[in-house]
Amino acid sequence: MTVAVATGAVLAGAAASCTARWLNASDAGTPAAPTGPATASAPAPPGTVDLKSALAPVTSLLGTGKMSVALLDPRSNRWAGYGRGIFDTASIVKVDILSTLLLQAQDAGRDLTARERGLATAMIENSDNDATSVLWSAIGRASALDRANARLGLRETTGGDGTVWGLTQTTALDQVRLLAAVFGDRSPLRPAARVYIQHLMYHIAPDQDWGVSVAADPGRPTALKNGWLQRSRSNKWDVNSIGRIEKDGRVFYLAVLLNGSSTQEIGINLVEQAARSAAEALARTSTGRVTS
Repeated sequence: MTVAVATGAVLAGAAASCTARWLNASDAGTPAAPTGPATASAPAPPGTVDLKSALAPVTSLLGTGKMSVALLDPRSNRWAGYGRGIFDTASIVKVDILSTLLLQAQDAGRDLTARERGLATAMIENSDNDATSVLWSAIGRASALDRANARLGLRETTGGDGTVWGLTQTTALDQVRLLAAVFGDRSPLRPAARVYIQHLMYHIAPDQDWGVSVAADPGRPTALKNGWLQRSRSNKWDVNSIGRIEKDGRVFYLAVLLNGSSTQEIGINLVEQAARSAAEALARTSTGRVTS
């Protein structure tokens, strides 16, 4: 499927966060073991709370669009979800690209160079597409991303063809697994690498603060990455948001993926409504442990 912008900078994704003065370097939670790239979404983890009823006021407004939501309480390992299917990442893949770069640096026994750090900051904090394209090539593009994702616990994500990193395909479940690898302590990423990604996700351009962050308690820090993409054939919008939020004193990893919105503004509004409803629904559930 073609898109409305050039291949090298395929999208104008963005991210945002509440400004935070502290970072929680490690939450509990375990990414599920990988099974390799998938062409269709896998079933949700056993015991997943079904968000169909909670999200009905939102999904009734989708029309021909499609939405998927996944949510994890890492302390209890309780999942909640709605919808299945494969979605293009747009700019949320930038967290995955940085995770891949850091895994590669770990394997080589080195720190990131000053240039790599500058590019990573621009990619995550400012959602800079040119910086992303440089790092995409530096890591080895899709094949390298796929290898890293097998280690990070992602089951259903496949890197975009050639230079088109924004057309990496994923699921909401896999995006939560990625967040668990970035924020959880059971991760192939070393603590310093995780804190580095977290720091960037907590300090993103404040004028881009939208998406799953609206579901957080006021004043609590949110780590966030957003992405959006307009299709050249249909003129419809894909709007995605992933992040770590705090709701009612609990930490949640949350991903909302949407495609087929008539406008970007409407897409953002639907993503935010879904984020609020999903977080409120899981916050009301018991904290009994459900394994994945």
